[in-house]
Amino acid sequence: MPPIPLQHSDFTLDASGVAGFFGGDEAISAMATVHMYESRKWLGWYNSPGSYTVAKRYGQLANSRFWDGLFPGGNVSPAVMFELDNMKGPTYHGLHSGAVIPQTGHLAHLFVSECKAMEANYRTEGRITRPAGVTIAELSHVPPLELGPKLSLPVSSALLSAIPIAVSWGTCIVCGVFRDWWCCSMILLGIVSSGLSCFVIGSGKCTFSRPSVASAAPDGDGLLVTDNDIVVLKGREEVIDAIIMGKFSIQYSDDSEPHPERRNIGLCSLLLTVQFLAQLLLIPQGTLFGQIMFLTSLAFSWGYNSWLSSLDKAKLQRDMLIEKVLNKPPMKKYELGTRTAMVVFVILALGKQLEEPRKLLESLLPNDTKVWKRWKDTVLERLKMGGEICFQKDEWDVEGYSESERNLLKTLYEDAEAAWRTHRKRSQIAG
Repeated sequence: MPPIPLQHSDFTLDASGVAGFFGGDEAISAMATVHMYESRKWLGWYNSPGSYTVAKRYGQLANSRFWDGLFPGGNVSPAVMFELDNMKGPTYHGLHSGAVIPQTGHLAHLFVSECKAMEANYRTEGRITRPAGVTIAELSHVPPLELGPKLSLPVSSALLSAIPIAVSWGTCIVCGVFRDWWCCSMILLGIVSSGLSCFVIGSGKCTFSRPSVASAAPDGDGLLVTDNDIVVLKGREEVIDAIIMGKFSIQYSDDSEPHPERRNIGLCSLLLTVQFLAQLLLIPQGTLFGQIMFLTSLAFSWGYNSWLSSLDKAKLQRDMLIEKVLNKPPMKKYELGTRTAMVVFVILALGKQLEEPRKLLESLLPNDTKVWKRWKDTVLERLKMGGEICFQKDEWDVEGYSESERNLLKTLYEDAEAAWRTHRKRSQIAG
């Protein structure tokens, strides 16, 4: 039997005071990806730090008076806790139904965020105050009423998870070899509690769902409108509803019951609490070498959790929506120099699909001064006539307007001309 390293040292490394708290935020953030990847729930078998913080957070998913007493803080839905249903989307304008939804949901927010992140296929020439984007999405794939989208786990991620797993098991075995059973058992307890928690919490099924649509529903073309971006949605009502009224949720095995208790999650959170208390009491009983092994396993696990936390979870959700739900619809983005040009371009892009262009123009540009009223009347008249949009000096150099009003009118006409040139370029690209 070899001598235990550092066994004659008088120094005691009391790591137990931080073991349950250190790295808790990273562990919680890392767990947020467990429902998005296939097989991710099997990769939690390492001595993860922050057991007490994780237990307090996810214990709130358990739903009964007993669990509420152990883990106070109110019950929230799993989708909200894992940030799958916590964002508000932009305003929606239905082009055929006339419906206006002032605030859409999480999936509309994801879709608009994806459009904002896209590179523009064409950038307009002309005046630029604050660049405004117009994305035209051709939505042809109708998703089912319910779907379980999951991303494939990258090989690099699976290989990286082997590092904390190997280190945790290795340090546990080394402590056993040198008969430091206190630290050996505490590392093993951390591995078991973390692995079981990851498996149980990750066993929830991430589900996409959308409302059913009446057979007589009108076409679903519409607009998602933000301050500086407009997304044109072209497709059937079922696809549009998937974006503006669909949602992601997480379903556990007992969620079909009237009052799901989610007892398994409560038991895992209780185990994590027991782990914290056991480490608090028993790690100081181990040798200095065993305590170093314990901290080593925590350090590698914290590093892995930090890497998982750094992943762009919103981007992963957008990938699930775009790739798995909507089947990668073709989208093209155009960048205009001003909001005025953006609105005119949208009306031009919609063409005959837009039955009442004035109504949309007034909605998106509510300015009602005499300059704006004249500009709107003139632009709508040109749109009705079709053909090239081009204005002459006598159309802004008019009687009854001050110099500043004439300059504004000229500038607005130039924006409309820039929008028409972008529309012509779009037609050439499409052709």
